[in-house]
Amino acid sequence: MSNSGPSKLKQSLKQRIIEQAKQRRQTSGSEQHAGQSSALEPRVPEKFTRFDLQPGYQQVKMMRASGARLGTENPFFKLHEGIAGATTVIDGRECINFASYNYLSLSYHPEVLEAATEAMQRYGTSVSASRAVSGERPIHEAFERELAAAYDAEDAVVFVSGHATNVSTIGHLLGPKDLILHDEYAHNSLLIGAQLSGARRMSFPHNDAEALDKLLTRHREQFERVLVVIEGLYSMDGDVPDLARFVAIKQHHHAWLMVDEAHSFGTLGNSGKGIREHCNVDSRDVDIWMGTLSKTMSGCGGYIAGCHALVENLRYLAPGFLYSVGLPPQNAAASLASLRIMAREPQRIERLQRISRYFRDHALSAGFDVGESIGVAVVPVITGSSVIAVKLSEALLQRGINVQPILYPAVPERSARLRFFINSEHSEAQINTTLNALQQEWSRLAAR
Repeated sequence: MSNSGPSKLKQSLKQRIIEQAKQRRQTSGSEQHAGQSSALEPRVPEKFTRFDLQPGYQQVKMMRASGARLGTENPFFKLHEGIAGATTVIDGRECINFASYNYLSLSYHPEVLEAATEAMQRYGTSVSASRAVSGERPIHEAFERELAAAYDAEDAVVFVSGHATNVSTIGHLLGPKDLILHDEYAHNSLLIGAQLSGARRMSFPHNDAEALDKLLTRHREQFERVLVVIEGLYSMDGDVPDLARFVAIKQHHHAWLMVDEAHSFGTLGNSGKGIREHCNVDSRDVDIWMGTLSKTMSGCGGYIAGCHALVENLRYLAPGFLYSVGLPPQNAAASLASLRIMAREPQRIERLQRISRYFRDHALSAGFDVGESIGVAVVPVITGSSVIAVKLSEALLQRGINVQPILYPAVPERSARLRFFINSEHSEAQINTTLNALQQEWSRLAAR
């Protein structure tokens, strides 16, 4: 009996030591496992996981910091408080406006507003599906039929986005065995489409048809399909290509020619039918006509016009059309109404061309550099300095004139500019006021 106490104590101590050893082994194993896991897990630098460290955002911060150092306001995202045409309202003040694509003043035309309202009341604000599924409406068919007729083309198809029209069309039609040749000033959407396609991409000097011919002579036989891409009216410079020459070259080398008419349809030619009317070229000599609805046609979206096979291919297979919601009814109706007014009232195009030439000619007389602009819809005033362009834009806004600066890297620094979009409703008095103010403010900057 006397030994039972010590025996029990020994057993208790032994059990406790065993339990502690187990705990130590478990703890040691956990720590070792954690160490192994830590060593195995990749250490990803924060610059790859944080949005505020991404290159794009860093570039935006640098731009803002540069503006702050120069004492200039952000020239972008100005708040327009009403309809933007030849005039607009910014911060409660009416300004002469040169920052709108509303070239023919149709976005607030009573017929356009009525057509959009009626379509919205009949079909709702959205067709709520891709057109292939359940988004097709009679207004789409009517609009595409009249668009095709305006181009003397077999067919046309409208996309819900102008940018996506180029991206999806080029990305779908071309592939890795093909070649895309584009003007060096081609719009971003054309370049993104070329990248998406996987085709070989080459640029040629701006409006240089002979350089294009040499590239095709050197490279055409190495590829299956070849697409040449140009624009009808270049939105940065306001100049145009020699369309007949580009047609002859593409025919000689058995290539396709695509013309982006975002800024030329509705502005060029006696009746606004674009670069082909301006250059007296048969529309069938261009394989792919592209345009946007957001300029002279008062809507939002884009279109392709051409032969029936091209359009059917895009309608059934182009991702940007097939997998996107159909164009909202009010957009299609507004653009269709604008198209009809353009055909009925060619005096709008004549007025736009006349007042644009007036701006260009008087800018030249005042000593401004307008580059190669032909004086239709788009007239740049080249400053040669991003800082000067921003300061002039800011000073003009203080005087009730709204014009956007175009800065590096959108253009080379030596080509920084103010870009004037002309409206058919601009008056000679407004042009004179603007050019006089521009002269005074530039002289004031030079004197500092």
